[in-house]
Amino acid sequence: MAQLHLPRCTVKQSNNQGKSSHLKKILLIVVPISVVGCLFLFIFFILLCRRMIRKKKWSATSSMDKFNMIKLSYQDLFKATNGFSATNLIGSGSFGCVYKGLLSEDERIVAVKVLNLQQRGAPKTFKAECNALRNIRHRNLVEILTSCSSIDSKGNDFKALVFEFMPNGSLEEWLHPRHNNNNNNNNEEQSQARRKLSLIQRMNILVDVASALDYLHHHCHMKIVHCDLKPSNILLDADMNAHVGDFGLARLFTLTPQSFTSTTQSSSIGMKGSIGYFAPEYGIGGEASTQGDVYSFGILLLEVMTGRRPTDEMFRDHLNLHIFAKMAIPERVVQIVDPEPLILEEMMIAQEDSMRNEIRSGRADKIEECIIRLMKIGVECSVEAPKERMDMKDVTKELHLIRNTFLDIGTIGALSIRD
Repeated sequence: MAQLHLPRCTVKQSNNQGKSSHLKKILLIVVPISVVGCLFLFIFFILLCRRMIRKKKWSATSSMDKFNMIKLSYQDLFKATNGFSATNLIGSGSFGCVYKGLLSEDERIVAVKVLNLQQRGAPKTFKAECNALRNIRHRNLVEILTSCSSIDSKGNDFKALVFEFMPNGSLEEWLHPRHNNNNNNNNEEQSQARRKLSLIQRMNILVDVASALDYLHHHCHMKIVHCDLKPSNILLDADMNAHVGDFGLARLFTLTPQSFTSTTQSSSIGMKGSIGYFAPEYGIGGEASTQGDVYSFGILLLEVMTGRRPTDEMFRDHLNLHIFAKMAIPERVVQIVDPEPLILEEMMIAQEDSMRNEIRSGRADKIEECIIRLMKIGVECSVEAPKERMDMKDVTKELHLIRNTFLDIGTIGALSIRD
């Protein structure tokens, strides 16, 4: 070419080299991002698997695991209750004693239920109560804080449940206070004052208890039958809110298309509940059921309104609390209500206010109507045939309606309604 004096040929460079360089740059960016993305997905998958495994393990653990948030030993409880002293004793039953305790770490006041393991069925009671309280949460159920299964100072087995403390004691103490024998005037005045439960306070308590049973029967993850509803198992907090406790005889049920199927054994031996409160069918070997709880609630309601225990000595032969209330409805219902509380006092004031007005307001009549409606619920819940008893859903709804009606009347009792 040089000899011919021709110009040198110009050859265009291929774009492949440029494209290759551009591709390398893209890969340098995309590959690391992809690797990091895959790494994140892998880590997320591992964490998700671990979480599912932990959740599965938690659901398979014993009922005790849930209560291990607060670690308490026998020595901790011994110190909290001043050596389980008699001065700290706030109650006792067939399966153990309840003590007031003060936890040293956070100065928290608690109630410590120590089981009498010598009592037949006590270990089963401990297990049944833990199972019943394991996954339930409701504002009207006593909250369990922790449990303790250990050895005491003498080398014996020790089992206890720790609950939130209820400063106003049990409903039993309010309905049937024990008079103090010592000469302390303050104690005597306090004992007398504890009788002063107004009608609205009693309504509030009944609504709270009914709400708790409705939750156990219909809204809990598993059907729970309490089996031992009575005034001593209903505790009152500082605001007089009622909390149902003592699930020692409780039975847990799962709902099948056919019927309730028991999933755990009850700790009860013989009768399921306390004399006067357990349903008639239990006395002839009937299975525990929600209808049995309804019966107990009906008796409880009648006791709250009349101030008479179902085991009162006046109830003999064929007379019982159910028949006593049924015979009084509607004409004589006011005559059988508890004479000690503020119920009659409220009605008398309403009557005086009515007589002062030119146009009779009829407030006393409306209060009496509310009482009659309450008593009817108690009677309908405590009928002998289980299928004829009300359902706790309907009971709760009706109690709310009665309370609202009472508050609309504008009685002085309405002034004590909780927020």
